[in-house]
Amino acid sequence: MPENSTEVTAAGIARLAGVGRAAVSNWRRRHADFPKPVGGTETSPSFALPEVEQWLRDQGKLAEVPLRERVWQQVAGHPAGAVPALVHAGCALLLLRTSPRAWPEITAVSDEGMAGVLSLAVDKVLTTRFGPAAEGGRAVHTPSPAELLPSVPLLRAAAELAAGTGARETFEFLLGRQLDANPRQYTLTPPGLAELMAALVETGERPARTVLDPAAGTGALLRAVASPAALYAQEADPDLAALTALRLALNTGPDCALAARTADTLRADAFPQLAADAVLCHPPFNERNWGHDELAYDPRWEYGFPARTESELAWVQHALAHLREGGTAVLLMPPAAASRRSGRRIRADLLRRGALRAVIALPAGAAPPYGIPLHLWVLRKPGSGSPTSPASPELLLVDTAETAEPAPGGQVSATGGRDRLDWQAVQGAVLDAWQAFEGAAPAGARPGAGRAVPVIELLDDDVDLAPARHLPPPAAAGGPGELIRVRERLAETLGRAGALTPPAVTLTDPAHWPLTTVGELARAGALQLRSGGSGTGHGPVLTEHDVLGSTAPSGSLPADGPAEEPVLVEPGDVVVPVLGGGSAARVIDDATAGAALGRNLQLLRPDPAALDPWFLAGFLRGTANNRQASSYASTATRLDARRLQLPRLPLAEQQRYGERFRALAEFEDALRLAGRLGGQLVQGMYDGLTDGTVAPK
Repeated sequence: MPENSTEVTAAGIARLAGVGRAAVSNWRRRHADFPKPVGGTETSPSFALPEVEQWLRDQGKLAEVPLRERVWQQVAGHPAGAVPALVHAGCALLLLRTSPRAWPEITAVSDEGMAGVLSLAVDKVLTTRFGPAAEGGRAVHTPSPAELLPSVPLLRAAAELAAGTGARETFEFLLGRQLDANPRQYTLTPPGLAELMAALVETGERPARTVLDPAAGTGALLRAVASPAALYAQEADPDLAALTALRLALNTGPDCALAARTADTLRADAFPQLAADAVLCHPPFNERNWGHDELAYDPRWEYGFPARTESELAWVQHALAHLREGGTAVLLMPPAAASRRSGRRIRADLLRRGALRAVIALPAGAAPPYGIPLHLWVLRKPGSGSPTSPASPELLLVDTAETAEPAPGGQVSATGGRDRLDWQAVQGAVLDAWQAFEGAAPAGARPGAGRAVPVIELLDDDVDLAPARHLPPPAAAGGPGELIRVRERLAETLGRAGALTPPAVTLTDPAHWPLTTVGELARAGALQLRSGGSGTGHGPVLTEHDVLGSTAPSGSLPADGPAEEPVLVEPGDVVVPVLGGGSAARVIDDATAGAALGRNLQLLRPDPAALDPWFLAGFLRGTANNRQASSYASTATRLDARRLQLPRLPLAEQQRYGERFRALAEFEDALRLAGRLGGQLVQGMYDGLTDGTVAPK
């Protein structure tokens, strides 16, 4: 094995072979020639990637490792760690994008020679893009030849991948894998939220050409800006700052000036003289150690010195301090910042001086922490350059909870979560209200959505700016007329559920069928197995929530990333979730066909001449079947679909069982719909009785 060869864990082997981790454990026990560990620990060993690849090929379990997977494994198994490997890859991809003709000459030498030449070439590109390393604490430092040498195989492979997908797409893929593999290390701003925040600063009279993010994180907010002339990023974590700087450099053209710095923003402002057109910020929440003791006399506290528990109001004033007159800032805020008593004086001064223009309540699941409905604060720097200086100032309050999860047919969704947010609806509601508020005619009251509230009404003892406290109620979920329609639909659905109730059961002794497994059927060609979660483009995505809730596809494909065709579902496919430990299987109908298969889902496509899809789905849902096919980790249960068992029955007998399973699924759907309608009716009645729109007859 070559020295410094890339290592891969059992989870990486499972990803390479398209199986569960339990299968890898079985291979290690059953095959004496399985590669021996070369690193890691006794409980989490690592293996040499070349040896693993060869063994998988010899066993017929792997034809060829996809290039993108090979590159990622080289990143994940880099001797210096994944983050330095990503930085080196980003530097090389930036060089490849900037000087594509120089790359063949750089790579046409030995690894040692390439590392030396590459270090000089990368330094030139970084200096051109970010300025000299000695000035201003540049976020990306030039790697030395010794640092680059272990990365040379990775950089050659990354350049090969970029030749087919593009330098930007390759880096986005690798960075996305790193973020997915370490979700607890990073606080992410979802793409839909980033697009909404960027759109809010683009709606003013002057376009946002210079934009600052003082808590840049992964760079998602600055990346969402449409046509910037200059981007300024500051991030306290040096590794994250370097990755963000490279990401922005690969996502912008040479005409966009970039400045990325590493430092604690509140304690060590890297851009003290900057007056930007816009500030976008997803600050850290609930920080006690933000510099309260050291910064008591800082000139940024124009609206009041924040309490130790009000770190978010320190970020608000930092953003305002870096705006030109009339410039706009959008910050993601915890809902408590709108109502905590310790911040009421600063909130009051922001209102009196016209600096705070809007508070927008987002639906739960919009961003981490996902269980809390976060807020957006839209601010504008007061002054002579401000386009709006009303004699009677108003604050726009918007609540998007009603637009968060539109279920099919206007039903209330039974499941929630970040994967189900309709960002198009949320963005439309917010931008419509904001643009109307900024225009000649301020937005009027719209039940449950938003209204422009005179500031004088908000300047009470609490200065509570939570939108839900000031907006009119949603009029009993659509008004009395809607309640009547919901009640009629509920009565109809209950009648249908009664008609679909299974007949009295006939008890028999347990059957002793000859059994086969899904894996054996796949090897025999009776069905195909496909996994979801990859692909780019446009169109709906069937998520695991849709499968569990029997709802229409609610996800969407990412527009960016390496070009890869998603797996599209067809009528008769059977889709099962692989996480969670519950028994669920969905047979795809004509209405769902054409949707992309989402993450954590596995598709079984039976040959109709050999397997009935409803027979397949029904037996997959057996509790005992799921238990024996599941593996258990410390945080989740994972289903290995290949281990699921089926009886060997003639097709005619399968179809007889399939009809019964189909009837059970229709009964289950009717019960699920009745539950949703019943919940909607009950809440509507409570709302109607409490606001007087429904009489207590």
